[in-house]
Amino acid sequence: MKNKNQYRCLMLMLIFLSSSALAELTQAVKEIQTQWAAVNYMPENSNEQEAAKEAAFAKLSTIATQVALNKENLPEALVWEGIVYSSYAGAKGGLGALSLAKHAKKSYEEAIAINGDAMNGSAYTSLGVLYSKVPGWPLGFGSDKKALQYLERGLANNPDGIDSNYFYAAFMYEEEDDYLKAKKHLLKAKQAAPRPDRPKADEGRHQEIAQLMIQVEKELSD
Repeated sequence: MKNKNQYRCLMLMLIFLSSSALAELTQAVKEIQTQWAAVNYMPENSNEQEAAKEAAFAKLSTIATQVALNKENLPEALVWEGIVYSSYAGAKGGLGALSLAKHAKKSYEEAIAINGDAMNGSAYTSLGVLYSKVPGWPLGFGSDKKALQYLERGLANNPDGIDSNYFYAAFMYEEEDDYLKAKKHLLKAKQAAPRPDRPKADEGRHQEIAQLMIQVEKELSD
């Protein structure tokens, strides 16, 4: 009985330590989420503002990598490392951004290998977006076929999500010329439940939804 009680105490201690570590990581990931939204929706009305945004993403990428290295067993950290590097690549632009995109790809793939369903399948959606934005061979690894596969997988994991529906709609508009399907998923994205812990991200995404809807409606009316 004594051994059994000792075993129970040990298990409770391990559960407590695991929960504490998870809470610590969750806080670290939340901080990256918050900083990413602040940087991602910075104004870009001048060369100076564009340079400031790129520099801010460079700084945030270092933080995101450190969090992922410190908590490499947690897929959420890897997903957010990928998101930061993907956004950094978009801000940087040109062929110089390809190494950043490759870093993001690796982060997403590692997250999926651990648990692709984490964060409602965000790694699938994010990897799909990356495949759709990066140039194809011989310059890069971009692929519309793979983009669609991952975007559909992300949508299946989070059918009512704002991001999964928005990015699927964007792909339908930009690559498939399927404006009816794009409108359908933009409406779903617009109706997605708000994320209380991510107000800045929601605000920015809803602006993007509205802008894309204008373009979709124009195509449908022509």
